[in-house]
Amino acid sequence: MTSPTSQMTNPSAVLYAAGDLRFEDRPAPSLQDPYDVLVKINFVGVCGSDVHFWTHGHINNKRPPPTGLIMGHEASGTILATGSCVTRVAPGDAVAIEPGVPCRRCKSCKDGVYNLCPKMRFCASPPDAHGALTGVYVTAEDFVYKMPEAVGLQEAVLVEPLSVGVHAVRLAGVGPGECVVVMGCGTIGLMCAAVARRFGAGRVVLVDVVEGKLGFARGWIECETFRPEAGRGPEENAERLLEQLGIEGPLGLVGVDTVIEASGAASSIQTAINVLRPGGKYVQTGLGKDKIEFPIVTMSEKELLMRGCFRYSSGDYELAVSFIAKRLIDVKALITSVSPFEETAKAWDLTKNGQGIKNLIRVARLDTRSVL
Repeated sequence: MTSPTSQMTNPSAVLYAAGDLRFEDRPAPSLQDPYDVLVKINFVGVCGSDVHFWTHGHINNKRPPPTGLIMGHEASGTILATGSCVTRVAPGDAVAIEPGVPCRRCKSCKDGVYNLCPKMRFCASPPDAHGALTGVYVTAEDFVYKMPEAVGLQEAVLVEPLSVGVHAVRLAGVGPGECVVVMGCGTIGLMCAAVARRFGAGRVVLVDVVEGKLGFARGWIECETFRPEAGRGPEENAERLLEQLGIEGPLGLVGVDTVIEASGAASSIQTAINVLRPGGKYVQTGLGKDKIEFPIVTMSEKELLMRGCFRYSSGDYELAVSFIAKRLIDVKALITSVSPFEETAKAWDLTKNGQGIKNLIRVARLDTRSVL
């Protein structure tokens, strides 16, 4: 049977509203800047933000425009063409794509924290920053990363979530011998744990309510796990975790060195604050509800060092690529399924229903001669 996208010049997965996904032949982009590169997209990963758009039609009331929004931001592909000033990559190179391009001129950009750029154009962000679930994508040379031949394009998709883990661990300042607890055993939590181990953490503990996820984590990296009990409050679960680790002290004055919260759940955040030692470090990586009940007194009494974590910034992608290229972190083991382009919605539903760890979408084949 002929695929409905097989005759399209640039097949694109366009979301209009919750549950309203359409496959359209969008105009192929062209090189506008001498430092631009044109990429044939091969694979796109499913992220929680994709699922949220698919389910609710918006994130923080940011909705696709009436003309629709091309989805997808975890992507890998092959260079098709380059601008006249491009020197880092060449046609035929396999690349991982960093999905946001900042202005490069504001204070945040000049300070090296371009992820905070107020003019950031991030893939699949309303109103008009289209994503990578499309045949051909154009971006800047310095936001694609050449992958070694030994690394497949499916693995290259995982550079994006691994970069979040790198950013979180760097923000936490994880050092040799530390005890690091990661709350949440989804893709980002797993990445944070793996990176913490590579940064020299002496003990890494993953926390989740789903035993299956914890079982995968134990088999994937050298770590300990803990499953909170539903009938107990955050303080009780924190006490149980410390007892399991054998580091509980009098008056609660002993705890773990670092917590990276990767779930966004209120109970998880509250448990995390209670499990930290005085002067401990806390990084909020998971995104949950904007308003939650927070143990501010405990935080203050312990003088915790608190950081938010937003995507990735200078050096994070390079380090993530290095971890994968040197086989220091096995991201391939996280890939659960690869769905054809026409089954994009099914891939989103797999993730929505908690099936698998990282589900990928194989982007439609196309005749690249028609876009060059």
